[in-house]
Amino acid sequence: MAQPPSSLPPIPPAASVSPAVKPAATVVIFRRAAPGQPPELLMVQRAKEMRFAGGAAVFPGGRIDPADRELAAQFLPNPGCNDSDDIAARIAAIRETLEETGLMIAVDRPVSGAEAAEARRQLLAEGALAPVLVRMGWQILPHSLVSFARWCPMRDGSFDTRFYLADLGTGAVDITVDLTENTHLFWASAAEALAMADRGEISVIFPTRRNLDRLALFASFDEARAQAEAYPVRMISPAPIEEAGERWLTIPDGHGYPVTRQRMDTVMRG
Repeated sequence: MAQPPSSLPPIPPAASVSPAVKPAATVVIFRRAAPGQPPELLMVQRAKEMRFAGGAAVFPGGRIDPADRELAAQFLPNPGCNDSDDIAARIAAIRETLEETGLMIAVDRPVSGAEAAEARRQLLAEGALAPVLVRMGWQILPHSLVSFARWCPMRDGSFDTRFYLADLGTGAVDITVDLTENTHLFWASAAEALAMADRGEISVIFPTRRNLDRLALFASFDEARAQAEAYPVRMISPAPIEEAGERWLTIPDGHGYPVTRQRMDTVMRG
């Protein structure tokens, strides 16, 4: 009778399965405040009925649509970036900003409030940005947005969200809330938004709070850009830990964030 081999080949490890996530994009829009004051950021308060971050204050943004990817193909190849996912995300951030706030960013010429309002009306009717650009005679500049961060919880159904920065370089602008998803628009410095959250006037989910912590470091858009360029964007996936009987939600060091943890019982998650 044949003897079994003295050593068997090792069992290969089970293949890791990546979670099914939804690509998305958001943009932090800066405007000048009063002299000597930190820049203000545009935030939208989501309707309580929304499944993701219902009732929370967030930056404008949303899912990347197939039409965003089709438009992204027009910008390839590009000497600055040949990442089609990144370009599609930038286009989604531009489109979602117009749709949610009536503000047109990253375009090749100044846009009046009336033009932005007409473009928004067309966008809502068309459901895609490309035909609106043709009618309005605009060329968008997706590479004018500054890459800032990328967040994705490692669980099915999460949003894989790329964060960008944009600078209006102006003060007052004409914006109007999209009442289908949001209930309120407001401008506030990062420090003001954090104070509003601490007073219970707004609620912010964990990624928004951490990004506000980071944005509160900057006295200008140029400072924000410089720090963003100093930290290459790598995926941030929050992870729970337990220390001394307390549970925390944490992110790794090395991404430019001054605060990297929050007690789990205080965390609002999307």
